[in-house]
Amino acid sequence: MPSDAGETHHRLPVRVYYEDTDAGGVVYHARYLHFMERARSEWLRVLGFEQDRLRDEQGVLFAVRRMDIAFVQPARFNQLLRVESALAGCGPASMEFAQRVVRAGDDTLCCRATVNIACIDAGRLRPTRIPEDMMTAILPEIAHGR
Repeated sequence: MPSDAGETHHRLPVRVYYEDTDAGGVVYHARYLHFMERARSEWLRVLGFEQDRLRDEQGVLFAVRRMDIAFVQPARFNQLLRVESALAGCGPASMEFAQRVVRAGDDTLCCRATVNIACIDAGRLRPTRIPEDMMTAILPEIAHGR
């Protein structure tokens, strides 16, 4: 997991928009899930994998199977956040991510989560193995904690 000291492996800047907040201008708790989803998608993109192409060409999708999340400090309207993601582990049909959302200006931890992602067959919607070319690309990420 990215450490609280700021060690990270993939970073995605996210601006908090009005639509992300509740009536008090605080980020609504479910929006953190959106921010983390974007970061995981960008992590895949950096490795050369587009989710639509994975679906169309290899017949696989990725779905959140389990999540453990802690809300630590609130983020507010118009703040710049940074979503930090690291691949913490990988099985034949799943990946485990450690993610943090921090305020970019002062590195205050707002939210942290462990997210288990299942690889599923796009047609049958049943678990399936992660494609071999993808496994080849992501295994070094685990070794380097990315």
